[in-house]
Amino acid sequence: MILLFKNRPELAAKLLAGPFGMKVPEYHEARIESGDLTQCPPVEYQADAVVTFSNGKPVLTVVVEVQRAVDHGKRWSWPVYLAAVRARARCPAILLVVCTDARTARWCAEPIEMGHPGWRLAPMVVSPEVVPVVTDPTEAIRVPELAVLSALAHGGDVGGQRVLEALLTALSTLEEGQAKLYADFVMMKLPEAASKQWEVLMAAGTYEYQSDFARKYFAEGKQEGIDEGIAAGKADAIVMILSGRSIVVTQEARSRIESCTDVAQLDEWLQRALTAVTVEDLFLG
Repeated sequence: MILLFKNRPELAAKLLAGPFGMKVPEYHEARIESGDLTQCPPVEYQADAVVTFSNGKPVLTVVVEVQRAVDHGKRWSWPVYLAAVRARARCPAILLVVCTDARTARWCAEPIEMGHPGWRLAPMVVSPEVVPVVTDPTEAIRVPELAVLSALAHGGDVGGQRVLEALLTALSTLEEGQAKLYADFVMMKLPEAASKQWEVLMAAGTYEYQSDFARKYFAEGKQEGIDEGIAAGKADAIVMILSGRSIVVTQEARSRIESCTDVAQLDEWLQRALTAVTVEDLFLG
């Protein structure tokens, strides 16, 4: 998920201005900075991403953290991240935490008491509930990464199909490799029912937003499935031949055979299975 911010640093400003209504300083450039916040004496601190907004000079720096579970150590490291980037950029600094579930978001939103009077760090937390619902294809095209976040947060909701449709439109405008990366990510992270709906949208030829990218993506997926099926069939045949010839197939050998996806290698093993004396003969040469 942090790749969304690295590909489009201004996504941090979109989230601050949208869900939180924060007035982001005027800027002409948004860039990713090093997330290495290691101090001397060396204690390693590594933020997921650091985005600096500049207008001739830095005007705002944002530490972006993706948090998928409760991690009590972050209550100690997050203040260090913020202080380090503030000192490095010499401008206001904000901690933006993106969470994948409501429980983790509630934990992350708890203010961190620093001990010093009046010093209290309240992380700005993006939970699925506050991610903007992007159904306008024009908006999705303008900031595809926000459309990805919207799909992850709302694609499984009632009416989520419009969110997925907007994202699909946006993906058709991206470079093919980046579009496939985002499509795979959404497919992997959506709930099962929404993931199937996403697959249907990618494959359907009746939608006006259907793109060459979507058709090619689905065709490649089908071919991958066919190739996997062929490999699995050959692996089963090898084990059956060996077992039929009363050759003991160890668990280690079975795992090696069944995990192989190289069809040419499986063909070679299939030939050897016809004459092998032991299962080890399969892997010789």
